[in-house]
Amino acid sequence: MKNTAVVVIDMLNPYQHEDADLLVPSVGAALPAVERALSAARAAQVPIVYANDNFGQWRSHHGEIVDIAMAGEHPELVEPVLPDEDSLFVLKARHSIFYETPLAYLLGTMDLTRLVLVGQVTEQCVLYSALDAHIRHLDVVVPTDAVAHIHADLAEAALRMMERNMGARLIDGPLPL
Repeated sequence: MKNTAVVVIDMLNPYQHEDADLLVPSVGAALPAVERALSAARAAQVPIVYANDNFGQWRSHHGEIVDIAMAGEHPELVEPVLPDEDSLFVLKARHSIFYETPLAYLLGTMDLTRLVLVGQVTEQCVLYSALDAHIRHLDVVVPTDAVAHIHADLAEAALRMMERNMGARLIDGPLPL
């Protein structure tokens, strides 16, 4: 759909953090839906923006992030969702995809006003990113099967908050592209 971007949040992950054991099963469950979202976006020529933690490496670029993630504990969760040559990339250091990143500027230059958020972690980075998108007057869509969580109960509450308080459209199934 015109003016839409798919934003892939923190899927390039080495899974070497304290909550990784809790997160990995949910990422595995969400992975097929994330792959479908990426395939649909590519087929519809919808921009894909990877917004990923920089792992504290301020000199990092997306190639380094990919290398770190692929050398991590679960490359099988990373390889299916690697960026292609047309994907855009924004490094982030905190939870929100907007916090001190050039994402708002990038979206503005491309006249993108609707974000489809996929990735991890529902109750953290996805939630804070949806809030920051909302306060920027951007429409947000969250495919509930394409986001992963650490704690299911908090993720469910986060999704309800996104829908009720931020006007996010929660979907289950094909992307409305």
